[in-house]
Amino acid sequence: MDQYMEMLTHMLKNQPAKIEVTFPNLSFRADEIVSTAAFQALLQIQKILQDNSLSDRECFYKIEAIVYELERIGLSCGSRHDFG
Repeated sequence: MDQYMEMLTHMLKNQPAKIEVTFPNLSFRADEIVSTAAFQALLQIQKILQDNSLSDRECFYKIEAIVYELERIGLSCGSRHDFG
C-alpha cells in the first residue's frame, strides 16, 4: 500500500485542489490514475529490458533507466543507487 500512496501523491501533487480536498479538473479516480501510471511504467521497463542493441557492459544503463522510470511515477528506489 505504501507504493500505491507514493504513486498517488506523485500523480496528484500538480493538480489544483480545493479545501474539500477534491481535484475538480481530474477526470479519473485514484485507482485509475495509479493503474495507468503503473502500466505505462511497466511497458517502458519492458521496452528497456528488451533492447538487445546494448552490450552487456551497457546493462548498467538499462538498470539506471528502470530506476529513473520508477522514480518518474513517484516510486522511490532508495538511496543505494547513485547513478547521477
